[in-house]
Amino acid sequence: MPLNRRKFLKKSAVTGAGVALAGAAAAPAAQAAEKKKPGKHAKRYSLTVMGTTDLHGHVFNWDYFKDAEYADAAGNAMGLARVSTLVNQIRQEKGRRNTLLLDAGDTIQGTPLTYYFAKVDPITAKGGPVHPMAQAMNAIGYDAAALGNHEFNYGIETLRKFEDQCRFPLLGANALDAKTLKPAFPPYFIKTFRVPGAPPVKVAVLGLTNPGIAIWDKAYVQGKLTFPGLEEQAAKWVPKLRSMGADVVVVSAHSGSSGTSSYGDQLPYVENSAALVAQKVPGIDAILVGHAHVEIPELKVTNTATGKTVVLSEPLCYAERLSVFDFNLVFEKGRWTVESVAASLRNAKTVADDPKITRLLKDEHALVVEYVNQVVGTATSTLTTVDARYKDAPIIDLITKVQEDVVKAALVGTAYASLPVIAQASPFSRTSEIPAGNVTIRDLSGLYVYDNTLVAKLLTGAQVRAYLEYSAEYFVQTAADAVVDTEKLTNANGRPDYNYDYVSGFSYDIDIAQAAGSRIKNLTYNGAALDDAQQFVLAVNNYRANGGGAFPHVASATEVWSESTEIRTRIAEWVTAKGVLDPADFASVDWKLTRNGTPVF
Repeated sequence: MPLNRRKFLKKSAVTGAGVALAGAAAAPAAQAAEKKKPGKHAKRYSLTVMGTTDLHGHVFNWDYFKDAEYADAAGNAMGLARVSTLVNQIRQEKGRRNTLLLDAGDTIQGTPLTYYFAKVDPITAKGGPVHPMAQAMNAIGYDAAALGNHEFNYGIETLRKFEDQCRFPLLGANALDAKTLKPAFPPYFIKTFRVPGAPPVKVAVLGLTNPGIAIWDKAYVQGKLTFPGLEEQAAKWVPKLRSMGADVVVVSAHSGSSGTSSYGDQLPYVENSAALVAQKVPGIDAILVGHAHVEIPELKVTNTATGKTVVLSEPLCYAERLSVFDFNLVFEKGRWTVESVAASLRNAKTVADDPKITRLLKDEHALVVEYVNQVVGTATSTLTTVDARYKDAPIIDLITKVQEDVVKAALVGTAYASLPVIAQASPFSRTSEIPAGNVTIRDLSGLYVYDNTLVAKLLTGAQVRAYLEYSAEYFVQTAADAVVDTEKLTNANGRPDYNYDYVSGFSYDIDIAQAAGSRIKNLTYNGAALDDAQQFVLAVNNYRANGGGAFPHVASATEVWSESTEIRTRIAEWVTAKGVLDPADFASVDWKLTRNGTPVF
């Protein structure tokens, strides 16, 4: 859809250069207590900035896939209702007028709750509902949020509607209109804090999103939006914010701190660049980190230009933690300066849900619980992903079978109809289970937890072989005589489970005693050695098709078909049509792990 920038431009006209300027806040005199310094009195002010990230639609401490309270081995609790209680506590401790509440993105995708209000009862419909995440974040009183990459998963229209429903700005200094190269969203937000007996403190928040959006949601953003690197855009905007009188500059960045990129060299911009921003761009005091789903209470990075310390913090995803930055400022020589910054985390499991949020969204929650518990079929046996990382599991074969069938049907009558269709799928979860007996939407949704859609790409046999070799790098090289520990067998070099792919239609061994790149053995198709020149149509999810995981050849391969219906919906449709979910209809053992030719299991 055409980019609707009216809201942003209206704000710009009022506040200048994209500022979403909040009302000034007055601070109690106690917060500006004077402290003696040699030869004079210095005014001081204490400010607290709170932050969440990667909420992914988690309002309550509820697992829609399990139809039960959320629980994990670490005893964590999650949800914005818990965060609301933590925020209330801190506002009580510090004085609400001395606090700021931010988010670092990935808000409107990730649970059946967010799927329901994007697809089943969409917020974009005429007279449609207000998104539960907008309702919750408005009620809690967020001041600003950075755009995450998953904000774009449902298309720009859904994102713009969500933006309209939020009473706080969605920031993205490096989300630019592809034609004008001007910001398509507010780049920053400024809030002014009043200090009795001293000039006000101006706090600027710069929002940065992830360049990987250009790859991961190419279908929605290509030709409409462009996403330059975080460092480059921070270097452009931070000096502007300082020149506008910002005493404190905080960055809310949907980008991890590791300096790595999952998409290899497909983009010239680093995916996880928050620490690089701190190191390379002068004038930043603190960074709220997102995207990586890791817990970082406090990380101190030295800026190479100034020698000053920049404090980073990343709260655990799903509203399991709240980052808290405590700033101490001093007024000297006619200006405020940051004397110190300390970051820490608060844990959602230490508090109960805020009843205000519970009351606000209990009806929406009940609607989604009812939706996911609809029975769509019957399973003849239990299917599970427990061993799916290292054994060919029937439950993953179900995904590839559905994808094969959808693409075969779509290609009927086309020039590609005669080509063999193969499919990829990953073991997304280690705990998914489809029980024997009644099968519900939540059982199937728990198998495919992402809102991916299906794409068909043209590959040769040689390219499939390279694809499989790359996928096999997921396994840790293990000598033939070594003891096999399944907990240490996978995730080599930190590769996540979702970047390990099965590929259906072939028979092959993965020899984990061999070095990466030389592991695929006995690769056959239809009982014969694979012909490197043969053409195949690969049914692949849009994340992988657009370069996610940096698998070879697939991103640049010819696309012959794609659609916008989620793969999880296709699985539900397939099971509903069958009525009975019988592994005999889709399961086969196509690959196995070996060591020097001997099976591992």
